[in-house]
Amino acid sequence: MLERLFQLKAHGTTVRKEIIAGVTTFLTMAYIIVVNPSMLQGTGMDFGAVFVATCLAAVIGTLIMGLWANYPIALAPGMGLNAFFSFTVVGSMGYSWQVALGAVFLSGLLFFLLSIFRVREWIINSIPLSLRFGISAGIGFFLALIALKNAGIVTDHPATLVGLGDLKATESLLFFGGFLLICALAYRQVTGAVMIGIIAVTGTAMGLGMVEYQGFVSAPPSLTPTLAQLDIAGAFDVAMVSVIFAFLFVDLFDTSGTLIGAAQRGNLLDKDGKLPRLGRALMSDSVATMSGAALGTSTTTSYIESTAGIAAGGRTGLTAVVVAALFLACLLLSPIASIIPAYATAPALLYVAVLMAGGLKLIDWDDLTEAAPAVVTAIMMPLTFSIANGIALGFITYALLKALSGRWAQISASVSVIAAVFILKFIFLDAA
Repeated sequence: MLERLFQLKAHGTTVRKEIIAGVTTFLTMAYIIVVNPSMLQGTGMDFGAVFVATCLAAVIGTLIMGLWANYPIALAPGMGLNAFFSFTVVGSMGYSWQVALGAVFLSGLLFFLLSIFRVREWIINSIPLSLRFGISAGIGFFLALIALKNAGIVTDHPATLVGLGDLKATESLLFFGGFLLICALAYRQVTGAVMIGIIAVTGTAMGLGMVEYQGFVSAPPSLTPTLAQLDIAGAFDVAMVSVIFAFLFVDLFDTSGTLIGAAQRGNLLDKDGKLPRLGRALMSDSVATMSGAALGTSTTTSYIESTAGIAAGGRTGLTAVVVAALFLACLLLSPIASIIPAYATAPALLYVAVLMAGGLKLIDWDDLTEAAPAVVTAIMMPLTFSIANGIALGFITYALLKALSGRWAQISASVSVIAAVFILKFIFLDAA
C-alpha cells in the first residue's frame, strides 16, 4: 500500500528512511507548537485553543502535502506571519483577532485561486529578487525585535524610543543562554536544536522556582474558543486590503522558496529544472491556510526545516505523513506547552531571525537601485512594527528609484501596479 501511495522505489527510498526523515523534520520545527500559541495569546485568543489549532493545522496541511502532492514537506503556522497577525493587525491596527482570522482565510482563498489559474508564475517571476531578499530579512528583523522585547532586553524609552533593559535580570540571562545554546547546537548540526534550547531554558527556570510544573500529559484543551470564529465580513474593510495582500504575498514567496529549495536539496526537480506537481503543492498550502483560519490560527505555510528531513533521506510524502502523526500526538502535551515562558521562546525567535537575515548577502550591493529598496523594505518592517508597511515602502522605493534612474525597462507591470496601489493607500486610506 505504501509503495502504491508514495512510489518509494521510484524515489530511491525505504519506509525506514522516510520514518527517520519524518522524525527529523518534526524535531526541527516542533517549537512552533509552543511559540505560536504564546504569540497569538497576546491578541486575546485562548492559549489552549490556539495550541490545538496549531497542531491540527499542521496535521491537515502536512497530510495534504504528503498524500496528494507526495512531497516530504511539512506545514505549520508560519513564523513572521504570526507576529504580523498579533502585533500589527491586532496590536497596532486595532482589529479583533476574529477579523484578522478572516483576512488570513481570504488570503488563503486568493492563494488557492492563483494556484488554480496559474497566475502564480507570473507574480513570482515579475517580483524583483532584491525585494524578495529584503522581505525575508525584514521579517527576520521584525522577529528579532519581538524576541528582544519579550526577553526584556529592549525596552521603551521616552527620549530615544527604545533602550537597553536589565541585562542582569535572570530572565535576560536565561534568554542569552538559550540563544547561545541553540546556535551552538545548530552549528554542530544537532537535530532539534531549537526545541532543546526552549526545553533547557524552561527546565532551568523551573529549577529556580520561576515556573511551576503542571503535569506532562493531559486531554487536549477545547478548541471551541477559536473554532469557526473568523470574521470574513469584517475583513472586507478597505483598510484590510494591504493586510490581506501582505499575508498572501509573504506566504506565496515563502512557500515557493521553500518548495524550490527543498526540491533542489532532495534532487526532486525534473530534467527541465522544474518542480513536478507544483500546483498540488501550492494548493495544499492554500487549503491549509484556510483550514487553519477556520480552526483559529494564523497563516499555515511550508517549512524550510523540511530540508532537515530531506537531508536525512526523505524523498516522498510518507515523510510528511510521519510528521503529521507526530503533530497529532502533540495534542496531549498541552500542560508542558502552557508553562513555557516568553523568555524561553524568545531565543527561538532570534535564531529564526538570524537565518532569515541571511538573504541580505544575495543582494547586488553594487547596484543602488536594487540595494536601496531592499534595505528600505528590511528596516521599515521592525521600525514601523509592520510587515505590510515594509513591503509597501519597498515596492514604492523600487519603482520610483528605477524610474528616476532612467531604468524604466526593469519595472515590471506587476511592480508598477502594486507600487501605485500602495501609494494610493498611503495618500487616501492612511490619511483618513
